[in-house]
Amino acid sequence: MTGSGGSDHEVMDRVRAALGRRGTLVTTVPPPPPLPDEIVRLVRADANLPELFARRAGELKMKVKSSSRDAAAGEIVAFFRQTPAKRIALSNSPVLEHLKVLDALSESGFETKRWDQLTLDELYDFDAAVTDVDYAIAETGTLVIKPTREHGRALSLVPMYHVAVVERRQFLPDMIDLFERLKNDEQARSNVILISGPSKTADIEMNVVTGVHGPNVVLTVIVD
Repeated sequence: MTGSGGSDHEVMDRVRAALGRRGTLVTTVPPPPPLPDEIVRLVRADANLPELFARRAGELKMKVKSSSRDAAAGEIVAFFRQTPAKRIALSNSPVLEHLKVLDALSESGFETKRWDQLTLDELYDFDAAVTDVDYAIAETGTLVIKPTREHGRALSLVPMYHVAVVERRQFLPDMIDLFERLKNDEQARSNVILISGPSKTADIEMNVVTGVHGPNVVLTVIVD
């Protein structure tokens, strides 16, 4: 805030003059020049994004399976049968409802609850979670989740096993595309979760351990 001495610019100009500096203070920064996509992007928009995602995610120790819509629920059941998981939480998702994931898990003997039936404290007693996602980034093998009332952020951060269902329409080439989508998204202003493989941590000797601060196993199921 300025007083009777003039505007901020006038005050700064007088200070610059007293210091023997010529010219006025530059108050605007010109926009950077546009850069062609072939320079700033490593992934073309017409690339096979699901295939690239699977390769990049695999390098980060994420499991990836492709499935038809009819077979997706069965793939998820088969995955959990190979684990010690017994209690599974699910996001409130139209995609999961359409795929009948909760029904398939319940009929296979797993204890299941949706996010709206749980408290955060109760979630710590669950072994696994199945969620949808908002985007998947092909270049980095990254899942993107915008937490909501229907999809609490703890679902993908607390249980030991996380299964994420991705539709092909949700793939983006790279982070440039993601930030373009998010910049005017009010829902994404407070929190966006980026998941690139299972949780990892390392000590000073660089001994890497997975699952210390989040899921030990992440499976992405890509559905047509």
